Amino acid sequence: MAASHGVLVVDFGAQYAQLIARRVREAKVFSEIVPSTITAAQVREKNPEAIILSGGPASVYAEHAPKVDPALFTLGIPIFGICYGFQTMAVALQGVVTQTGKSEFGRTELTLNGESKLFANTAPSQSVWMSHGDAVSAAPAGFKITAATSDTAIAAFEDATGKVAGVQFHPEVLHSEYGEAILRNWLIDIAGCAPTLTTENIAESEVAKARDLIGTKRVICGLSGGVDSAVAAAIVQRAVGKQLTCVFVDHGLLRSGESAQVQRDFVAATGVELVVVDAVTQFLDALAGVTDPEEKRKIIGREFIRSFEKAARDIAAGGEVEFLVQGTLYPDVVESGGGSGTANIKSHHNVGGLPDDLKFTLIEPLRTLFKDEVRQVGLELGLPDEIVWRQPFPGPGLGIRIIGAVTQERLEILRHADLIAREELKTAGLDRIIWQCPVVLLADVRSVGVQGDGRTYGHPIVLRPVSSEDAMTADWSRIPYDVLEKISTRITNEVREVNRVTLDVTSKPPGTIEWE
Repeated sequence: MAASHGVLVVDFGAQYAQLIARRVREAKVFSEIVPSTITAAQVREKNPEAIILSGGPASVYAEHAPKVDPALFTLGIPIFGICYGFQTMAVALQGVVTQTGKSEFGRTELTLNGESKLFANTAPSQSVWMSHGDAVSAAPAGFKITAATSDTAIAAFEDATGKVAGVQFHPEVLHSEYGEAILRNWLIDIAGCAPTLTTENIAESEVAKARDLIGTKRVICGLSGGVDSAVAAAIVQRAVGKQLTCVFVDHGLLRSGESAQVQRDFVAATGVELVVVDAVTQFLDALAGVTDPEEKRKIIGREFIRSFEKAARDIAAGGEVEFLVQGTLYPDVVESGGGSGTANIKSHHNVGGLPDDLKFTLIEPLRTLFKDEVRQVGLELGLPDEIVWRQPFPGPGLGIRIIGAVTQERLEILRHADLIAREELKTAGLDRIIWQCPVVLLADVRSVGVQGDGRTYGHPIVLRPVSSEDAMTADWSRIPYDVLEKISTRITNEVREVNRVTLDVTSKPPGTIEWE
C-alpha cells in the first residue's frame, strides 16, 4: 500500500470541491480532488489520511444523483461531509434525508448543542453560509447531533471520536464565521493530518511525477507568455532537461515587452530550448476586418494550432515526441466543464484541437493548483518576478481587448494605454493586490473631447480592475481616486488617439472579467 497521502476531496459536481481543496492546503495539508465515482478499493489504493465529501448541486434522491460508496466508511479513514456530502454520508450510514420545504440559502445563524470535538473553541452561536433545500431529518445510529438552525434541526453531527462528522453548511466559504477553525479542528486535531505542505513540497512532487511519467521520451510545450505555461514548462524542464522543447508562437497580441520577456528572461532562468515562431503578420491578416469576439477567438485558436502544428512537426522530425505540456489550472478545468484527455489544447489557447495524426499525451502539472500556488511554485523554481507576478492574461491576448476589428495601429494604441495603467498600478503598490486590470479599447466607438484648443474625436479606453481569489467570481477593485487620476491623465496626454478613460464597476457575475 502507498504511503499516507493527504486528503481526498470527493467532488459531487459543484465548484465547492475546489474551494475545499484550497482551504485544506491553506491548513498546510495536501489535498487531491477525486470524482464521486471513486470506489472504496480506489481510495484504499491512494491511502489518504482523511476524506472530505464536498457540496453538490443535486438532491440526494434525484435520479442519477451522485452517491458515495458506503464501503468508504469501513476503511477506518476519517471522513467529513459538507452540505451535499453531509447528506449523502447520512444516507450511506442509514440516516434519513427529506425535503422539508424549508430551504436555507446564504447567511444563517447556527446554534451548538453541547460539547463537540468539531466545534471546539468556537462560539455557541455563530454565523454560517447555507445552500440547501433538502435536510437530514434523522442522524445515523451512534451519531450525536451537535448543531441546529431555526429551520434545520440537524445541521451537524459526529460520531464518538469526531473522525466521522459532517455539517450542512459550508465552512470553506469565508462567510462562515468559524469555518477555518472548524476545518482545522477536524483536519489537524481530530483526523490527525500533518500540516507539512509547502510550495517547495508541491514543486518537488510535480518534478518527480513528471520525471517518472516521461522517462527518456521527448516533450514539447507551447508557451503563451503567461505564468501558467511558464511554470508548467519550468517543472518539466527541471524533471527532464533537454528532452523538453518549448514553442513560443509570437502572434503579436501580447502586451508591451512580454514577447521579449519570454524569449530573454524565461530562457535565462530555465535554460530551456525555445523555438520562436514569428506569426505576427499571419495573425493580423487572418483577423483583418473581424469584429465578432467569438470569431476572433476561433481564428486566433486556428492560427495558433497551425503555427504550433508546424513547429511540432519540425521538432518531432528529430525523433518521436510523446508528450505535450500544458499549464492548465483547476479553474480552467472547472470553467471548461472538467474536460480532459489527449490532444486537446486548453481554452486559453482557444481550443481547436491538434490534428488527429499528432498524438500527444497531455502532461498538466498544475491541473490541481490555484493561481497563487502556481506563482509560489514558480518562485521556488527560480522564475523571474516579471513572469511569476504577471497579471492573468487571456490566450487570445489583446485581440479580445479590442472591441472592433484588430489592426496594428489599434494594437499599438492599446499596448501604450495598457503599459501606462500597469506602470501606475505598480508604482502605487497595487499590482499584486488586485487580480488584474484589463485595459479595453472601444475601437469602433468615437467620443468627442477637447485637447488644447482643439475638438477631438478619439477612442474611449475602459479600465477593468478586479479582485478575486480564483477568477470564478470577482469584484471590481476600489482603486484610489488619485491613482485613477494619474492613469487617466497619462493615457489622455500620452496616447493621442485616446481622449476618454472610463472605469468598469461591474462584478462577476453578472459581468465577465474580459469584455470581448
